[in-house]
Amino acid sequence: MPQFGGRLELRMRRYWVESEDFDSREVGGLVRLTGDTLHHIRDVCRQDVGDRFEVLDDGHAFLVEVVSSTKREMQGCIREVREIEPLPFPRVRLALAIPRFNVFEAVLEKMVEMGVEEIQPLFSDNSFLKTDSEAWRGKEARFQKIIQSATQQCGRGEKMRLMPAKKLSEFVGDLSSEINRGAAVSGLFAYEVGNLPIKEALRQGARNSASSSSEEPKKLVWAFIGGEGGFSREEVQNFATLGFPAVTLGRQVLRVETACVALVSVLKYELDLMR
Repeated sequence: MPQFGGRLELRMRRYWVESEDFDSREVGGLVRLTGDTLHHIRDVCRQDVGDRFEVLDDGHAFLVEVVSSTKREMQGCIREVREIEPLPFPRVRLALAIPRFNVFEAVLEKMVEMGVEEIQPLFSDNSFLKTDSEAWRGKEARFQKIIQSATQQCGRGEKMRLMPAKKLSEFVGDLSSEINRGAAVSGLFAYEVGNLPIKEALRQGARNSASSSSEEPKKLVWAFIGGEGGFSREEVQNFATLGFPAVTLGRQVLRVETACVALVSVLKYELDLMR
């Protein structure tokens, strides 16, 4: 296997742990592995004393070697530490009208891998859920497990944030206030009758930013995707108040999960984030 400080082989296993699991974050420190993490490492992945793997936490990767294992706890000794580069700017965030749960779960996994910083679930006129409910809250723990699993798989240094769900109109209002205060925010939304290419929308945003009196560059780009029913006419008008353009994803009608991957992929390419 290559040096830890170099490019690791893809088969190196990674696991997410919490800061309180460390007695020290330096070489020679110990990491406690318990609960679901212990079950996954020992019972599912068959790791045992002498095995080495990475644990991830707070922008760092720790190469650990298992030094002890009991029924309730495994301990790993830190052999090497490396810093994981943070997500580059501009950061991409996704605002998504809540689709069916299985679709939302697929989106979560792919957006972690795509390097999206944050997902804002939205109750919209045509979303699967129109308002907060026990059904939504009952899924939140599962959503976090999906995010953690995808984080481990792709090796990013911080978890993607999943924000509390909001009504679309409320979120647009909050975002409008941020922009009015000079926040470095831009955005666009995919719309079935939109005809503006994403590249041109970003160029327009860059021109608007250059003509602004603010010295702060636009560092956050919001991508809005509707649920299975798309956005209503009133919601499209709300986007217009933000100055967010309607962009096209091509002539074909895309599923929600496909639209998310397509839009974020093009954004990352045009923003030179595929590095």
